[in-house]
Amino acid sequence: MSDPFDLSENATPEPVLNRPPVPPAWLDGLNPEQREAVQTIDGPVLVLSGAGTGKTRVLITRLAYILAQRRAKPWQILSVTFTNRAAREMRERVTGLVGPAAEAIWLGTFHALCVKILRRHGELIGLKSNFTILDSDDQLRLLKQIMEVDGVDSKKWPAQGLMGVIQRWKDRGLTPDRVGQDGAGDYAAGRAVPLYRAYQERLNTLNACDFGDLILHCLTIFQKHADVLAEYQDKFHYVMVDEYQDTNVAQYLWLRLLTQTRQNLCCVGDDDQSIYSWRGAEVGNILRFEKDFPAAKVVRLERNYRSTPTILAAASHLINHNEDRLGKTLRTAHGEGVDPGSPIKLRGVWDGQEEARWVVDEIETLQRNKHKLTEISILVRAGFQMLEFEERLITTGVPYRVVGGPRFYERMEIRDAIAYLRIVFQPDDDLAFERIINKPKRGIGQTTVQKIHILARAQSVPLMEAAMRMIETDELRAQARSTLRALITDFGRWRSLGDAMAPAELTAMMLEESGYIDMWQKDKSPEAPGRLDNLREFVTGLDEWDTVAGFLEHVSLVMDNDAQSNDEGITLMTLHAAKGLEFDTVFLPGWEEDIFPNRRSLDEGGQKSLEEERRLAYVGLTRARQRVFVSFAANRRVYNQWQSSIPSRFISELPKDAVEEESDAGLYGQSTGGWPGFSEGNVSRSGAGIRRAPRLIEGESYTVTPRNAGSAFKVGERIFHQKFGYGTIEEIDGPKLEIAFEKAGRKKVLDSFVQPE
Repeated sequence: MSDPFDLSENATPEPVLNRPPVPPAWLDGLNPEQREAVQTIDGPVLVLSGAGTGKTRVLITRLAYILAQRRAKPWQILSVTFTNRAAREMRERVTGLVGPAAEAIWLGTFHALCVKILRRHGELIGLKSNFTILDSDDQLRLLKQIMEVDGVDSKKWPAQGLMGVIQRWKDRGLTPDRVGQDGAGDYAAGRAVPLYRAYQERLNTLNACDFGDLILHCLTIFQKHADVLAEYQDKFHYVMVDEYQDTNVAQYLWLRLLTQTRQNLCCVGDDDQSIYSWRGAEVGNILRFEKDFPAAKVVRLERNYRSTPTILAAASHLINHNEDRLGKTLRTAHGEGVDPGSPIKLRGVWDGQEEARWVVDEIETLQRNKHKLTEISILVRAGFQMLEFEERLITTGVPYRVVGGPRFYERMEIRDAIAYLRIVFQPDDDLAFERIINKPKRGIGQTTVQKIHILARAQSVPLMEAAMRMIETDELRAQARSTLRALITDFGRWRSLGDAMAPAELTAMMLEESGYIDMWQKDKSPEAPGRLDNLREFVTGLDEWDTVAGFLEHVSLVMDNDAQSNDEGITLMTLHAAKGLEFDTVFLPGWEEDIFPNRRSLDEGGQKSLEEERRLAYVGLTRARQRVFVSFAANRRVYNQWQSSIPSRFISELPKDAVEEESDAGLYGQSTGGWPGFSEGNVSRSGAGIRRAPRLIEGESYTVTPRNAGSAFKVGERIFHQKFGYGTIEEIDGPKLEIAFEKAGRKKVLDSFVQPE
């Protein structure tokens, strides 16, 4: 009798009736939907796997099931993941089930699998098998050289921006000859496509490619060489894809080509967790799966093994407001009668600092009750929100770590801004001087910097002093000498203003006049808007300091504290970085209009972007196992100006019976603790939405109701604001009042926040 798990190349395929049984333990622990997803192996299958529904176990068991049933040999299976970590975990777990034969499965990321194909067939597009894959720095350096040769003004059209445009084309599977003029836009004065073509030609000459090319070149080979495509179509009997909702157009086309003949494609994903459109992901790939494959079987995994029924109800109620979705409803896997768990705690506060205090106070309470800090996470919509939480955590001594990026003061743009401040107030700081002498680009190259270093060492003086001496000689080229003199003059002027200007005001002026802000405004890379937000938040945070010296000392202590920290603290990260993770307790701060949903996203993408923002809220809620805390601030200092905020529309989309709300007294004009939300007397329900009584907000869409010219308030009228006190109205713009407060100074607030004196 043959060995049922003999998966070697010489193994004889079993007739259908004689196929060996799969070990019962593999299937016994699966629920009916999971078992269906595992055992449906022929034809196209879409496994809609909600958050916490055990998709990883389904994927691994399905791989092992196909092998155990001898439906394919290991090398006839292609399994695609999105991260190397996921690929390693999957291979280890499949190997644990079926043994070493699993090592032969084609399992890895899109890029890793395409590299294997290109090493064999790269010569068909002019690449040798030993081609080089350039990292991001080398890519950018190469593109800059091409732009210089073509005479493109790199100050007006930064190379980072053009690289972002090129990578977006590659994500869509577009080679230079396929980019229409309509899609090229006006970047680089309309020369983006010729520059793209020159960049690709130069890569080929260097026998190199970038990450975008790995999939793009495979597509080109498959489309132009039918024999190669047929070889791989015949090779792979079964294709499985994880996180299908995150695929871009090029990846989608690659999969379609490979599965045209057999159509044994299993895609596992969740359209409700598609949150990466900004890096090329196309949610339409999963939404139209049944149209692409009319015979497709759709299996919905809706039994959640992670969160309490209350959290699941809130998340499902929220995501139901999206129109473009395939539809599923999460429910607890623990059956009827299970404890629903704690309600979602919703807190309204006066401002961002109060929000940070409240969140950290709640964390300390949980800590006193023996809650592990490693099981607590603060999830923010944007990186700039982290500063207030980091400052509060440092002040209280609660250990924390930032996941998915550096801590706030470690971010590149913040380090640059601090370096500017250090040179203004500590001109002997050579490290700071060297960091920003040519940032932004000023035409001060490495040769000039090297000459300054030589002089500084020879005369035992700081770099700034050496530079001042060098501009009085002919050691440097005239242009470099002129640029360096202007920079030194600027630093002298900023230094002279240090005592007269507030730190925040001086820093804002310095970053503007130096061209540093302009550099990021012209940068078209996906990271640039976030870096600008971080710089604005940095300037805002400086408003708390009387002197720059005090702030710089504070930063030094903070950085030293960071260096000594460990991984035993709470986790602070963005919602995007949190996908795939889970915690016992999750804090979701900043649920206000313009922050979440993000105003910039809505302006750029309209309804489509709104639905992605809602999916992001859904991801945040479903990271929690036991507790969720949602908060919003009625006032927030944005870009160093106080702004009144209204609660996020997503708050109205949470079910009332799943939420416990509380707020500061006087919030939104309430005479007692409360806000115009779930409190009785302020809400009337209409259909699926919540209608808020105060004129500040109308309907579930949270449109601000503007006052007409006959406003109840008049210029010159005396008013009272719960936080800022008494003041006089100086200007009226619809619902916005500009008020000169007696103690807080001149501020803009919404009219619903004030009352006549």
